Amino acid sequence: MSGPPAFPLAVFYDASCPLCRAEMEAIKARDTGNALQLVDCSAPDFDAVECAAEGITPAMMMARIHARDAAGRWLRGVEVFAVVYRAAGLYRMARIYESALLRPLLDRIYPWIADHRCLLSRFGLARLFRVPAASIPAACPLPRPGEHGR
Repeated sequence: MSGPPAFPLAVFYDASCPLCRAEMEAIKARDTGNALQLVDCSAPDFDAVECAAEGITPAMMMARIHARDAAGRWLRGVEVFAVVYRAAGLYRMARIYESALLRPLLDRIYPWIADHRCLLSRFGLARLFRVPAASIPAACPLPRPGEHGR
């Protein structure tokens, strides 16, 4: 994506996956500015017509996390996590996803995690995100969504 995302950001995720649901709910709990709108693309009533016009299918959204900003630009995979963690005020996590050094590794690892998320959920990985959101420090105060700078 060129330029900063326009908020609100619609985040399309698999809420039928305990790991995905726990992570997105923990992030949304920190989203005090309502910058994120969670959309369950696994729901039976999920309407994918608008996405299909962009060439994005429900199967693609179920395989990898997607987001669409208020300007209609799409984000996929690791790029989504960088933006949603920053929007939730979790700057340290956002920096990890934004890191030029780590990004190539994360881009390679994320598809494996996404492909095995149900198995990882069975091993209890979703519990990591059930830490009360208020107990997670926001770290250093960096610009919030819509502000300039990074």
